[in-house]
Amino acid sequence: MKVIKGIEDKSALYEFSDSFVTIGNFDGVHLGHQHIIKRLVREAHENNRKTVVITFDPHPKKVLHPEKRPFYLIASLEEKINLFEGLGVDAVILIPFSLEFSTMTAEDFVCRFLSDKLHIRKIFIGYDYTFGKNKVGNAAFLVDFGNRLGFDIDIINAIRINDNSVISSTCIRNAILQGNVKTVLKALGRPYNLSGTVIEGKMRGGDLGFHTANIKPDKALIPAHGVYAVIACLEEAQYQGVTNIGLNPTFADDKLSIEVHLFDFNRNIYGKSLDVLFIDRIRDEIKFPDPKKLIEQIKRDIEKAKAILKPHL
Repeated sequence: MKVIKGIEDKSALYEFSDSFVTIGNFDGVHLGHQHIIKRLVREAHENNRKTVVITFDPHPKKVLHPEKRPFYLIASLEEKINLFEGLGVDAVILIPFSLEFSTMTAEDFVCRFLSDKLHIRKIFIGYDYTFGKNKVGNAAFLVDFGNRLGFDIDIINAIRINDNSVISSTCIRNAILQGNVKTVLKALGRPYNLSGTVIEGKMRGGDLGFHTANIKPDKALIPAHGVYAVIACLEEAQYQGVTNIGLNPTFADDKLSIEVHLFDFNRNIYGKSLDVLFIDRIRDEIKFPDPKKLIEQIKRDIEKAKAILKPHL
């Protein structure tokens, strides 16, 4: 898959003229996004066309609403690009989003870029997607300009999960912040992940009988405080375990820590990268009267986690 940065490189864009495209922020590349991209790829193959995903970096909300902080991303740009590639996309056009770019009208974007530079043949969009200055560009707008400029439009309906709620990046962010990682798994079609470098912690795990790896996460979107059943990826191997996120109230810590205990594992992995996949939440963070009570609870957490993770063996 080719990654094209910006819309000025005519030679790079020429290679993907007459393609089938989709456009969006695609934060998380959740099941709704995947549905659009899979449809794009399938129809492009049926029509012997290449596939292009057009997206933006940074996320437009970071530029347009800097006063709203923090704004959490579900997936890093690298993760998003890897997910596109896994879905069979031929190229990603990565548009640098700025205040200047945000003033471009929907008409200019369609006429000067999608039509004149890229010569698109078909565009696939979600039912509620809007673009351009004042969000004038929508499904009806694209149908009108498609008729004028000679490209087709496919408008994709929302995807819903078990409770019939529409899958959206906003709902997924909120679910992660609430610790509802089981719902997130259903909406993403994969577990939410936190990758990070293993760093030194308080060194209490060994004293308690449960060695832990403390990670410094590479994303700001961290699940709610509590204990989780997880799968951790280390050097292309996977391990089951439990992760505690919180302030360790039993020991009156005041700094957030993310501690991962891997089952049947006792290696020094300081400085290595650990990718933690959140499968389910076991319980809230609790303050125990003494370390002995904490040890008893950790043993129960491990047994519960093993039961949760058994289908993933």
